[in-house]
Amino acid sequence: MCSSFDFAFPIFNKSLPPVNKDVPEASAYLVDKPLGWSSFRVVGLMRKLLDIKKVGHAGTLDPMATGLLIVCAGKKATKEIHLFQNAEKEYRTEITFGYSTASYDSETPPVEYKDYDHLKMDDIQQCIHQHFHGEILQTPPMFAAIKQNGVPLYKLARKGQIVEREPRRVSIHHAEVHSFKPPVLDLTIRCSKGTYIRSISNDLGELLGTRSHMSALRRTAIGSYAVSEALTIQELCNYLDPDGKFDISI
Repeated sequence: MCSSFDFAFPIFNKSLPPVNKDVPEASAYLVDKPLGWSSFRVVGLMRKLLDIKKVGHAGTLDPMATGLLIVCAGKKATKEIHLFQNAEKEYRTEITFGYSTASYDSETPPVEYKDYDHLKMDDIQQCIHQHFHGEILQTPPMFAAIKQNGVPLYKLARKGQIVEREPRRVSIHHAEVHSFKPPVLDLTIRCSKGTYIRSISNDLGELLGTRSHMSALRRTAIGSYAVSEALTIQELCNYLDPDGKFDISI
Protein backbone atom coordinates (compact mmCIF):
# COMPACT_ATOMS: atom_id res chain seq x y z
CA MET A 1 0.00 0.00 0.00
CA CYS A 2 1.19 3.50 -0.75
CA SER A 3 0.97 4.62 2.86
CA SER A 4 3.81 2.27 3.83
CA PHE A 5 6.28 4.45 1.92
CA ASP A 6 7.84 7.66 3.18
CA PHE A 7 7.84 10.07 0.27
CA ALA A 8 10.43 12.83 0.21
CA PHE A 9 7.85 15.26 -1.18
CA PRO A 10 4.44 16.53 -0.06
CA ILE A 11 1.18 14.96 -1.25
CA PHE A 12 -1.29 17.82 -1.51
CA ASN A 13 -4.98 17.21 -0.75
CA LYS A 14 -7.92 18.83 1.05
CA SER A 15 -6.16 18.53 4.41
CA LEU A 16 -2.86 19.81 2.99
CA PRO A 17 -3.75 22.20 0.18
CA PRO A 18 -1.03 23.69 -2.03
CA VAL A 19 -0.16 27.35 -1.61
CA ASN A 20 1.36 28.87 -4.72
CA LYS A 21 4.41 30.50 -3.15
CA ASP A 22 5.26 27.41 -1.07
CA VAL A 23 4.83 24.65 -3.69
CA PRO A 24 8.13 22.74 -4.11
CA GLU A 25 9.31 21.46 -7.46
CA ALA A 26 8.73 17.83 -6.41
CA SER A 27 5.17 17.20 -5.24
CA ALA A 28 2.09 15.03 -5.75
CA TYR A 29 -1.60 15.94 -5.87
CA LEU A 30 -4.78 14.02 -5.17
CA VAL A 31 -7.14 15.21 -7.90
CA ASP A 32 -10.85 14.47 -8.32
CA LYS A 33 -11.03 14.15 -12.11
CA PRO A 34 -14.34 15.46 -13.44
CA LEU A 35 -16.61 13.84 -16.00
CA GLY A 36 -15.55 14.53 -19.57
CA TRP A 37 -11.93 15.36 -18.77
CA SER A 38 -9.15 13.10 -20.00
CA SER A 39 -6.29 12.26 -17.66
CA PHE A 40 -3.96 13.98 -20.14
CA ARG A 41 -6.00 17.19 -19.85
CA VAL A 42 -5.53 17.17 -16.06
CA VAL A 43 -1.77 16.69 -16.53
CA GLY A 44 -1.71 19.59 -19.02
CA LEU A 45 -3.50 21.83 -16.54
CA MET A 46 -1.04 20.96 -13.77
CA ARG A 47 1.93 21.69 -16.07
CA LYS A 48 0.46 25.12 -16.68
CA LEU A 49 -0.42 25.88 -13.06
CA LEU A 50 2.96 24.70 -11.71
CA ASP A 51 5.11 25.77 -14.67
CA ILE A 52 6.79 22.33 -14.57
CA LYS A 53 7.22 20.13 -17.66
CA LYS A 54 7.88 16.88 -15.78
CA VAL A 55 4.32 15.93 -14.76
CA GLY A 56 2.62 12.52 -14.91
CA HIS A 57 -0.34 10.66 -13.51
CA ALA A 58 -0.53 7.29 -11.73
CA GLY A 59 -3.13 5.47 -13.82
CA THR A 60 -5.41 6.60 -16.65
CA LEU A 61 -9.08 7.36 -16.13
CA ASP A 62 -11.22 7.49 -19.27
CA PRO A 63 -13.14 10.74 -19.93
CA MET A 64 -16.44 9.09 -18.92
CA ALA A 65 -14.92 8.11 -15.56
CA THR A 66 -14.54 10.38 -12.56
CA GLY A 67 -12.61 10.16 -9.33
CA LEU A 68 -9.13 9.91 -7.90
CA LEU A 69 -6.21 10.73 -10.15
CA ILE A 70 -2.80 11.09 -8.47
CA VAL A 71 -0.60 13.57 -10.31
CA CYS A 72 3.16 13.76 -9.67
CA ALA A 73 5.21 16.84 -10.58
CA GLY A 74 8.99 17.19 -10.80
CA LYS A 75 11.71 14.59 -11.40
CA LYS A 76 11.90 13.29 -7.82
CA ALA A 77 8.13 12.76 -7.63
CA THR A 78 7.70 11.20 -11.07
CA LYS A 79 10.49 8.72 -10.29
CA GLU A 80 8.28 7.39 -7.48
CA ILE A 81 5.08 7.29 -9.54
CA HIS A 82 5.29 3.50 -9.91
CA LEU A 83 4.55 3.15 -6.18
CA PHE A 84 1.14 4.74 -6.76
CA GLN A 85 0.61 2.83 -10.01
CA ASN A 86 1.24 -0.54 -8.38
CA ALA A 87 -1.16 0.07 -5.49
CA GLU A 88 -4.62 -1.50 -5.25
CA LYS A 89 -7.43 0.49 -6.84
CA GLU A 90 -11.04 0.82 -5.69
CA TYR A 91 -13.93 1.69 -8.01
CA ARG A 92 -17.64 2.38 -7.64
CA THR A 93 -19.30 1.33 -10.86
CA GLU A 94 -22.69 0.88 -12.50
CA ILE A 95 -23.30 -2.00 -14.87
CA THR A 96 -26.36 -1.79 -17.11
CA PHE A 97 -27.85 -5.06 -18.40
CA GLY A 98 -29.75 -5.48 -21.66
CA TYR A 99 -27.15 -4.71 -24.30
CA SER A 100 -23.41 -4.80 -24.94
CA THR A 101 -21.17 -2.31 -26.74
CA ALA A 102 -17.88 -2.59 -28.62
CA SER A 103 -16.04 -0.52 -25.98
CA TYR A 104 -17.76 -2.35 -23.08
CA ASP A 105 -19.03 1.04 -21.83
CA SER A 106 -21.62 3.64 -22.82
CA GLU A 107 -19.21 5.56 -25.07
CA THR A 108 -20.11 3.48 -28.14
CA PRO A 109 -23.48 2.36 -29.56
CA PRO A 110 -25.21 -0.92 -28.65
CA VAL A 111 -24.09 -3.94 -30.66
CA GLU A 112 -26.19 -6.75 -29.17
CA TYR A 113 -29.41 -6.76 -27.16
CA LYS A 114 -30.54 -9.57 -24.88
CA ASP A 115 -33.32 -9.93 -22.33
CA TYR A 116 -32.42 -9.51 -18.65
CA ASP A 117 -35.79 -10.19 -16.99
CA HIS A 118 -34.52 -13.46 -15.53
CA LEU A 119 -31.85 -11.78 -13.40
CA LYS A 120 -32.12 -12.08 -9.62
CA MET A 121 -29.94 -10.43 -7.01
CA ASP A 122 -28.86 -13.80 -5.53
CA ASP A 123 -27.78 -15.07 -8.96
CA ILE A 124 -25.76 -11.92 -9.61
CA GLN A 125 -23.99 -12.08 -6.24
CA GLN A 126 -23.22 -15.77 -6.67
CA CYS A 127 -21.81 -15.17 -10.15
CA ILE A 128 -19.59 -12.34 -8.90
CA HIS A 129 -18.32 -14.44 -6.01
CA GLN A 130 -17.62 -17.41 -8.28
CA HIS A 131 -16.01 -15.64 -11.23
CA PHE A 132 -14.70 -12.31 -9.94
CA HIS A 133 -12.95 -13.17 -6.71
CA GLY A 134 -9.21 -13.61 -6.14
CA GLU A 135 -6.83 -14.08 -9.05
CA ILE A 136 -8.55 -14.31 -12.44
CA LEU A 137 -7.62 -14.27 -16.12
CA GLN A 138 -9.02 -11.22 -17.88
CA THR A 139 -9.00 -10.30 -21.57
CA PRO A 140 -8.50 -6.55 -22.11
CA PRO A 141 -11.16 -4.74 -24.17
CA MET A 142 -10.34 -3.70 -27.73
CA PHE A 143 -10.85 -0.08 -26.70
CA ALA A 144 -7.77 -0.02 -24.46
CA ALA A 145 -4.52 1.95 -24.38
CA ILE A 146 -2.29 -1.12 -24.20
CA LYS A 147 -0.31 -1.75 -27.36
CA GLN A 148 -0.08 -4.64 -29.80
CA ASN A 149 2.87 -4.53 -32.17
CA GLY A 150 3.44 -0.94 -31.07
CA VAL A 151 -0.11 0.23 -31.83
CA PRO A 152 -2.66 1.05 -29.09
CA LEU A 153 -5.63 -1.30 -29.26
CA TYR A 154 -8.15 1.56 -29.31
CA LYS A 155 -6.66 2.86 -32.58
CA LEU A 156 -7.23 -0.53 -34.20
CA ALA A 157 -10.73 -0.69 -32.73
CA ARG A 158 -11.64 2.70 -34.19
CA LYS A 159 -10.70 1.31 -37.62
CA GLY A 160 -13.02 -1.63 -37.05
CA GLN A 161 -10.20 -4.10 -36.48
CA ILE A 162 -10.55 -6.83 -33.86
CA VAL A 163 -7.37 -8.66 -32.86
CA GLU A 164 -6.63 -11.46 -30.43
CA ARG A 165 -5.67 -10.19 -26.97
CA GLU A 166 -3.63 -12.19 -24.53
CA PRO A 167 -5.52 -12.77 -21.24
CA ARG A 168 -3.78 -11.26 -18.23
CA ARG A 169 -3.76 -12.25 -14.58
CA VAL A 170 -5.36 -9.69 -12.27
CA SER A 171 -6.68 -9.90 -8.72
CA ILE A 172 -10.11 -8.95 -7.40
CA HIS A 173 -9.66 -8.32 -3.69
CA HIS A 174 -13.23 -7.34 -2.86
CA ALA A 175 -16.55 -6.93 -4.66
CA GLU A 176 -19.63 -5.57 -2.91
CA VAL A 177 -23.05 -5.18 -4.52
CA HIS A 178 -24.88 -2.10 -3.24
CA SER A 179 -28.11 -2.43 -5.17
CA PHE A 180 -29.78 -3.92 -8.22
CA LYS A 181 -32.52 -1.79 -9.73
CA PRO A 182 -33.10 -3.46 -13.11
CA PRO A 183 -31.38 -2.95 -15.42
CA VAL A 184 -28.68 -1.21 -13.30
CA LEU A 185 -26.30 -2.92 -10.88
CA ASP A 186 -24.36 -0.71 -8.46
CA LEU A 187 -21.21 -2.18 -6.92
CA THR A 188 -17.75 -1.47 -5.50
CA ILE A 189 -14.68 -3.37 -6.71
CA ARG A 190 -11.23 -3.29 -5.14
CA CYS A 191 -8.62 -4.78 -7.45
CA SER A 192 -5.02 -4.97 -8.57
CA LYS A 193 -3.25 -2.76 -11.05
CA GLY A 194 -4.25 -3.44 -14.66
CA THR A 195 -7.80 -4.62 -13.96
CA TYR A 196 -10.37 -3.46 -16.51
CA ILE A 197 -13.72 -2.77 -14.88
CA ARG A 198 -15.19 -2.53 -18.39
CA SER A 199 -14.20 -6.14 -19.04
CA ILE A 200 -15.86 -7.23 -15.80
CA SER A 201 -18.98 -5.31 -16.84
CA ASN A 202 -19.11 -7.08 -20.20
CA ASP A 203 -18.17 -10.54 -18.94
CA LEU A 204 -20.71 -10.49 -16.09
CA GLY A 205 -23.60 -10.08 -18.52
CA GLU A 206 -22.42 -12.97 -20.69
CA LEU A 207 -22.00 -15.25 -17.66
CA LEU A 208 -25.55 -14.40 -16.56
CA GLY A 209 -27.06 -15.18 -19.95
CA THR A 210 -27.65 -11.60 -21.05
CA ARG A 211 -25.55 -8.66 -22.27
CA SER A 212 -24.23 -5.68 -20.32
CA HIS A 213 -21.90 -2.70 -20.33
CA MET A 214 -20.36 -0.23 -17.89
CA SER A 215 -22.55 2.84 -17.62
CA ALA A 216 -20.67 4.76 -14.88
CA LEU A 217 -17.31 4.56 -13.13
CA ARG A 218 -15.71 6.44 -10.25
CA ARG A 219 -12.30 5.64 -8.81
CA THR A 220 -12.70 6.00 -5.07
CA ALA A 221 -9.25 5.00 -3.83
CA ILE A 222 -5.65 4.27 -4.80
CA GLY A 223 -3.99 2.33 -2.02
CA SER A 224 -4.81 4.22 1.19
CA TYR A 225 -5.55 7.49 -0.64
CA ALA A 226 -9.28 8.24 -0.94
CA VAL A 227 -11.15 10.47 -3.36
CA SER A 228 -12.81 12.16 -0.38
CA GLU A 229 -9.43 13.87 0.24
CA ALA A 230 -8.90 14.85 -3.42
CA LEU A 231 -8.92 18.42 -4.66
CA THR A 232 -11.34 19.46 -7.39
CA ILE A 233 -10.10 21.20 -10.53
CA GLN A 234 -11.64 24.45 -9.29
CA GLU A 235 -9.88 24.14 -5.93
CA LEU A 236 -6.54 23.54 -7.64
CA CYS A 237 -7.03 26.66 -9.75
CA ASN A 238 -8.05 28.68 -6.69
CA TYR A 239 -4.93 27.60 -4.78
CA LEU A 240 -2.38 27.68 -7.59
CA ASP A 241 -3.73 30.58 -9.65
CA PRO A 242 -5.53 32.78 -7.09
CA ASP A 243 -5.21 35.90 -9.24
CA GLY A 244 -6.56 34.18 -12.35
CA LYS A 245 -3.55 35.14 -14.46
CA PHE A 246 -3.89 31.98 -16.58
CA ASP A 247 -7.57 32.77 -17.33
CA ILE A 248 -8.51 29.08 -16.99
CA SER A 249 -12.14 28.29 -17.73
CA ILE A 250 -13.59 25.07 -16.30
